[in-house]
Amino acid sequence: MLVRALLLFFLFLLVARAVWRLLEGVARGAAGDAAAGPRRPAGGPAAVKMVQCAVCQTFVVPGRALSGVSRGQPVYFCSEACRAKFAA
Repeated sequence: MLVRALLLFFLFLLVARAVWRLLEGVARGAAGDAAAGPRRPAGGPAAVKMVQCAVCQTFVVPGRALSGVSRGQPVYFCSEACRAKFAA
């Protein structure tokens, strides 16, 4: 009987905590709090604008993509095969 009461108590605590966090999130979102969005650890990676491969339109990170220049503008490729198709 005591074990059942303890388990019910812990279940109540878990449900109460979940409801509290839900209500807190709703209140922060309704207030327009900037911190209401997804949390990212301080010093984590910053968002990077991705670019499309000039051949297959796959999105790639500019720093990791193969690149070239066409008509004075940078062109990005996801692979050597796409760069070869573009050059042909």
